[in-house]
Amino acid sequence: MPEAKVCVYILRCADNSFYVDKYQGGEIEIRVAEHNSARYEHAYTTKRRPVELVWCEWFNRYADAVAIERRLKGWSRKKKEALIVGDVGKLKAFSRRGYKPSSDPS
Repeated sequence: MPEAKVCVYILRCADNSFYVDKYQGGEIEIRVAEHNSARYEHAYTTKRRPVELVWCEWFNRYADAVAIERRLKGWSRKKKEALIVGDVGKLKAFSRRGYKPSSDPS
């Protein structure tokens, strides 16, 4: 029996923090609505609403989604921002060991 599709997603919270999670189910919009309605009263996003979906990717295998979720949770804010905007060059630069940001804010 094939596994259900799993979405790994990043939300931008009202306090400008990022929240990374996975969702196994139907439409990701339903999960985002759950975050915004504070369905889970003690969740990270409850006091950081509203939240906005800024990135998601679907996986056929649950194990793959778990691996990506864990990896993303370990990434720096800059690296997550590069992923969100699809800037492969910056994503690669931020992936280099010993990366030091320049004084140029761009």
